Amino acid sequence: MTTLAITPGDPGGIGPDLCIQAAIQGELDGIVIADPEIIKRRADILGLPVSIMHADDFDPGRTQGIIYVDPVASSNPTNPPGISDPINAGYCLQSIEYALHGIEAGRFRALVTGPVNKATIRDGGFGSFTGHTEFLRDFFGMPEVVMMLASADCRVALVTTHLPLSDIAKAITQERIETITTIVIEAFQQVFQIPHPRIHVLGLNPHAGEGGHLGREEIEVIQPALEVLRKRQPDIHLEGPLPADTAFTPAIRSQADCTIAMYHDQGLPVVKYHGFGDSINITLGLPVVRTSVDHGTALNLAGKGLASTGGLVAAIREAKRLTT
Repeated sequence: MTTLAITPGDPGGIGPDLCIQAAIQGELDGIVIADPEIIKRRADILGLPVSIMHADDFDPGRTQGIIYVDPVASSNPTNPPGISDPINAGYCLQSIEYALHGIEAGRFRALVTGPVNKATIRDGGFGSFTGHTEFLRDFFGMPEVVMMLASADCRVALVTTHLPLSDIAKAITQERIETITTIVIEAFQQVFQIPHPRIHVLGLNPHAGEGGHLGREEIEVIQPALEVLRKRQPDIHLEGPLPADTAFTPAIRSQADCTIAMYHDQGLPVVKYHGFGDSINITLGLPVVRTSVDHGTALNLAGKGLASTGGLVAAIREAKRLTT
């Protein structure tokens, strides 16, 4: 069976560290798409004895202490840890594209991504870049995909992602809720192999609008969308709109395979509180499986050997599980 493609992300961040440390632990089960010089220099800085081998020599039975690299040339292979250099913006995106083309060609079975710096990529000449999720959506020409973060006991998908709070209410339409929820349902059926997923949908306003006294989006937008979806798929357990302040209590959270939040900071702080460092990002609605760490580049930790590999290892394991 083909293996995973792993992109370390920003050369100045902790992505290279995580790959090196995971290799030492015997957990780097895949091919790293990177400039081998960046990996070598970082290993020297960390003082960790890894062997860097070409992807053509990949041996799934021999991975501990070895990083198998499929080379992509960096614009600045001497990029020191702790500095996010805009000159490497194109390199970061090229690494992702290389991995995706490899999946399309049957060389890899899924994509695992390390953290990139959005501002650095925009400063490097890619002004429309807003994140991996949107980049992957556009690469495959998908009308919409869904960002979902998952910890050991909590999965949260988002109706809107990287928007200012002032733009969120107008972005939440009945059509969008129907689209996002349908993608989530289909992903759980097809990828997660759960025929009848239990989906909880949050309201937008405090107390889910409190009967219209604290906002009418629940009455005029969210509830009508859910009614359409219930008629369309009556065998799906679809509950909501739920008040966000109680939806993540253990008793209610345990009844959901996935909770759909209306915006980024409504749902993701809960997942990160429960499992930061070990939780992961999964993109739903793509024709390929993509998982990722749930954290950023952590420039202050790069090159110091202090970063936890928990998120990367969890992302690798989940990508393998979902494609086995």
